[in-house]
Amino acid sequence: MTDIDSLRAELEGQSPRAILKAALNRYDNIAISFSGAEDVVLIEMAHKLTDKLQVFTLDTGRLHRETYEFVEKVRNHYGIEIEVLFPDAAEVQDLVNRKGLFSFYEDGHSECCGIRKVNPLKRKLATVDAWITGQRKDQSPGTRNDVPVVQEDTAFSTGDKPLVKFNPLANWTSQEVWDYIRMSEAPYNALHEKGFVSIGCQPCTRPVLPGQHEREGRWWWEEATKKECGLHAGNLIAKD
Repeated sequence: MTDIDSLRAELEGQSPRAILKAALNRYDNIAISFSGAEDVVLIEMAHKLTDKLQVFTLDTGRLHRETYEFVEKVRNHYGIEIEVLFPDAAEVQDLVNRKGLFSFYEDGHSECCGIRKVNPLKRKLATVDAWITGQRKDQSPGTRNDVPVVQEDTAFSTGDKPLVKFNPLANWTSQEVWDYIRMSEAPYNALHEKGFVSIGCQPCTRPVLPGQHEREGRWWWEEATKKECGLHAGNLIAKD
């Protein structure tokens, strides 16, 4: 079993590439979760470090057309396989039949996200020993201030199978992410050219105005401390 505290102390001041390299060297069965700009940076770095890169993405069935095109751009640009995960059709059908297509505007996004995102993720993470995400501390001032570069994933670990989670970009800013994208000429979602910063499902994502924080474009009808879909919420501490 990995000593997470010692590993965190070893990696805390390291560059994202060094953290990625340590993660890939330590774990054979490890996957990158891909959805946005940060994750492309991770893929750009990781595909030069290993020829066994495992990448997955979640298709909720409610994504923008530009996001689907983005997935294909990344697949073709790097010549990699991207495993697309889908929600359980019966669960989606039950939710929509009971509450309609836009129930999240009335009673919050957690139930819909749980069905469309968290449950498929949980099934995937049960098959790996560790995963890599693009979380940054400055992404959400209400919830992500304390994201570490590596942690035990208490949300998705099980009693007989602990799961390790790496966040190599935890200490990077959005500016550093985009500087790297421009420098490396990595692909990005075309919605970024239309004012979108943090991009999720189409009904729950909108552009932000100059000076607004990036997460203000997500679930804008809810308060800042609730702007998590559940993929990371179990490992985060909300700040007042």
